[in-house]
Amino acid sequence: MSTVVVNVSDLRGYEGDYVKDLMDFLEDRLDATVSSTKNEVTLEFEEEKEAPSRKDLRLLLRKFLHREYLKEDLRVISGGEDAFIIKERKEQPE
Repeated sequence: MSTVVVNVSDLRGYEGDYVKDLMDFLEDRLDATVSSTKNEVTLEFEEEKEAPSRKDLRLLLRKFLHREYLKEDLRVISGGEDAFIIKERKEQPE
C-alpha cells in the first residue's frame, strides 16, 4: 500500500473548515482512502492501483488552494519522498 502525507498545520490556522474541504476534494478526484490527524492528511492507495505521480498530486493540491482563494496566502512544497507541506507564503517587502 502506497501512502502520501500532506502536512496541513498552516492550513488549520485559517478560518473555515479547509481541512475537511481538502479531504473531500481529494476523495472526489483520487481513488484513495483519505484520513486526517491533527496536522496531517494521509492518502493511502491500494497496491493493485497505481498512485498518481508526485507532479499530479502537487497539481491537485495547488488546484484546491486556487479553488478556495488561498493561492495568494499558501503554497505547496515538498516534504520528502512521499510527503507534501501546505505552507504559508512569506510576506514580500515592498
